Amino acid sequence: METEDYGPPRDDQELAAIADITTQAFAMPLADSEMVVRKNFAESSLRILRVNREVAATLTLIRMGQFLGGRSVPLIGVGGVGVAPAHRGAGAATRLFHRFLREIRDEGTPLSVLYPATQPLYRRVGYEVSGARYEIHVDAASLELGERSLSLRPMRPSDDAAVEACYRRFAAQHHGWLDRGEYIWRRVRTPRNDTAYGYVVEGTSGIEGYVYLVRGLSPQGAVPKQVLKLTDFTATTPAAARRLLRFLGDHRSLAQDVMWFGGADEPLLALLREQTYQVKLSMHWMTRLLDVPRALEARGFAPGLSGALHLDVEDDLFPENQGRFVLEVEGGTARVRPGGEGRMRLHVRALAPLYTGFLTPRALQLAGMLSADETSLDAASALFAGPAPSLRDMF
Repeated sequence: METEDYGPPRDDQELAAIADITTQAFAMPLADSEMVVRKNFAESSLRILRVNREVAATLTLIRMGQFLGGRSVPLIGVGGVGVAPAHRGAGAATRLFHRFLREIRDEGTPLSVLYPATQPLYRRVGYEVSGARYEIHVDAASLELGERSLSLRPMRPSDDAAVEACYRRFAAQHHGWLDRGEYIWRRVRTPRNDTAYGYVVEGTSGIEGYVYLVRGLSPQGAVPKQVLKLTDFTATTPAAARRLLRFLGDHRSLAQDVMWFGGADEPLLALLREQTYQVKLSMHWMTRLLDVPRALEARGFAPGLSGALHLDVEDDLFPENQGRFVLEVEGGTARVRPGGEGRMRLHVRALAPLYTGFLTPRALQLAGMLSADETSLDAASALFAGPAPSLRDMF
């Protein structure tokens, strides 16, 4: 008879099995997989599904937040999802997620976000596409901004706290960006197989911006030039933005391409004289509302808006999310109570892109993902209006 259980890995044998799954799932060298697995085990962020005492599937949970409507919503990010080859096609990943999502909901987490390698699996457990990550390329030769009024210097370890505070001020103004934890900061500062060089820009109030960059080589051209890959790029004042762009432009004799990630509405591109840049979709990310009332109350709304929305939610996995709720918004804050008239009917999957503002209520209606009367559509359109949700970080 088949036995099955779920939890963190127990011993070195299970860690070795996770490393083997990671190597095969992501085509990574085994030594790299072992290093990543050991680090994640030390942070208690690994979960596995055992079938007949074998590790059948694994994932990494990442504790952080996401800025939505100017407020940080606690969330669990998911990475490193892998299934042992012998267990593929038997539903191991689905069963792993059923256990995992129940665990993190019970501990009080209202939201989960991930980047999908395949969408059908995650849709089966309640996730839906809810935002985008864009890749931005700029010609270094076009960054000849005449800004040197602020001082720029290499980053020091003692700058870490001020840099993180600078990022948080910046990210809070960008809908969908992460309220980073240790895992994401480690990826920014020590990207795998690369060296990130950090530089800060200082003004009278301290650090106003910074950049972490990795140098690579372009395969094109008779004389290879560098590609500057920015693992982070933050400016909280116009002067800091111009100074950092000028700093990157000062590399133009060595580098041709400057690349970073962000939203389609990247404000720094407005400082360029010409359209010497490209913005292209890198990947969509998916969201799962684990606790509908708590998630709705945790995000921010426009301070000048007030209104109510009567929801009727369906959730195959969590009976606690099933049924009618009334969302009431006043002064940028939401309150949710059970009951109401259920005028907007939708699955928890469809609620995710509405919640982040990725899709409008009418777009979701057109896709057959919700049904509502005109008054409810108008109310939802106003309440969830805002900039398109984006992410800079991959995890």
